[in-house]
Amino acid sequence: MLSAQLFRLEPVWSRVHRHRRIRGGWGRAVWPLLLAVLLGLWAAPAMALAAPPPPSPKLAPQVAAPGASPGSSSSSPQWVSLDGRRILELRSVAGAQSLESVANRGSALLQELARKGTVAPEQLVVQEDPPYSMIGVIDAKGQFKPYLAVDDRAGRAFATSRQELAELYRDQLRGAIRQYRSTHSLTSWIRGTALALLVLGAYLLWLRLQGDFNQRLREGVLRGTTPWLRGVSLAGSQVLDSEQARGAVLLLLRVLHWGVLLLASYLMIPLLLGFFPPTQGIAEGLRGHIRLVLDGVLDGVVAAIPNLLAIALILLFTRMAMRACRTWFAAIERGRLQFPGFYREWARPTGRLVAAAILVAGLVSAYPYIPGSESKAFQGAGLFVGVLAALGSSAVATNVISGLMLIYTRAFREGDRVEINDVIGVVQDRDLLVTRIQTPRNELVSIPNATVIGASIVNFSFSRREIAQPVALATTITIGYDIPWRQVHALLLKAALAVPGIAADPQPFVLQISLNDFNISYELNASVRDVMTYRETLSDLLASIQDVFAAADVEILSPTYECNRDGSARTVPLLPSLDALRNRPG
Repeated sequence: MLSAQLFRLEPVWSRVHRHRRIRGGWGRAVWPLLLAVLLGLWAAPAMALAAPPPPSPKLAPQVAAPGASPGSSSSSPQWVSLDGRRILELRSVAGAQSLESVANRGSALLQELARKGTVAPEQLVVQEDPPYSMIGVIDAKGQFKPYLAVDDRAGRAFATSRQELAELYRDQLRGAIRQYRSTHSLTSWIRGTALALLVLGAYLLWLRLQGDFNQRLREGVLRGTTPWLRGVSLAGSQVLDSEQARGAVLLLLRVLHWGVLLLASYLMIPLLLGFFPPTQGIAEGLRGHIRLVLDGVLDGVVAAIPNLLAIALILLFTRMAMRACRTWFAAIERGRLQFPGFYREWARPTGRLVAAAILVAGLVSAYPYIPGSESKAFQGAGLFVGVLAALGSSAVATNVISGLMLIYTRAFREGDRVEINDVIGVVQDRDLLVTRIQTPRNELVSIPNATVIGASIVNFSFSRREIAQPVALATTITIGYDIPWRQVHALLLKAALAVPGIAADPQPFVLQISLNDFNISYELNASVRDVMTYRETLSDLLASIQDVFAAADVEILSPTYECNRDGSARTVPLLPSLDALRNRPG
């Protein structure tokens, strides 16, 4: 009849499906759910059989002595069932019968008695026939027909007497017969069918409302301008942009939507099965299975509460310690706290290392309290992660150690102008793994710290910061022997002082570094005011040298070349006259 009622709903469902498809295609989401419900109805008997039996009230089990007979309480309990519902629990039977055979015969006899309308439940009685208490039926002629014998061994299996156990069995059989006959009446079938149709209608209506609600949420996310939909930032770095954040929220909504639909569909299965007599036992089994799962989950949650509180306290103390660590080392970096031998540039990396150590200590302390941390799966996942870390940690460890050495040897710090591996620029970032340098052409070069630690490092900013002396630049020119060296010195010093980027203190000086075959090498040393303009200052200095020597009519023999004075033109460039410069346009 349930199948017939479902098929009668097909025209109505088709109209609803077409209507919803016009408004957005909600029917495509309903058919899979109805299919899941039907599959659940088909698989319900197996799940009900897998559900554990409910405990028998008022009966306490008692373990039989060793060496008991096959029908003793040492065997696994069996059940006398009626219409899929468990009625009597058998832990021991009279004689050498097996529990399974007695349970099967009892189920068949109970089914026959429940279907016969000629036997009233009150006709089930208990008669004493020592050493047994017999359960049977008194027929219309007053004759007693026994069906089940209960002995003292069966009573001991439940820690009671055989008389009390026989009376309990009798009352349970009477109640089962009454319930079977009341639920298998025509009125019960009609009522069950009406309730099933009502539940299905409410389910379809709920599906529609749930689909509309989910659609509104999705549209709100797509149109929303909430700050957390504009992107997710962590520690000043943007982890997700607006599109990625919306995609993550939409995925979460989709998972929640389908999770709620599948859960509601699964819970509806025992509700529908409970409306019809043949499947009420299956419905009770499913409810027992659901209760068992919920009890297990609740017991696990309750048992995990102390551990979760311990984890929360450990993480709270860890966070407080990390915050205190950051505050402490920030004060050192700003110069509010000073310790002899501890430099301010060490404060930030040392603070990071100490904070990382505190975090690792907190995680190690909280690990034993994590629910499931002692399981094999959890330990296997930890072992897998450890193997991956071991395989890929050699290069990382080398760079990290090199980064620490660079930090505590004070080779350079952020903002310094350096030359590393023929790369000249300003240090933009100094991490544990790489060092990033911005070149004068605005190129960002990342050099692994293992490479940096093995290379020669030229720091142009160190002298000004540490010894209060500017960095000096040097350039070499060659002048012929026909020019007096004192004149060359004077011209070079004049060229240096004419450059704005050259510092007057300390004063520039000239060294004669080589007497060559055809000329003399002079080296000009001058200090730079601002190390960040090192290249520009060197270029201005070279231009000034050319101008000064040209004005003094002195040839710069760089590189070395040979001149024969046979009347050819000299190499001194001609300077424009002052009148020509004044009359030049612009």
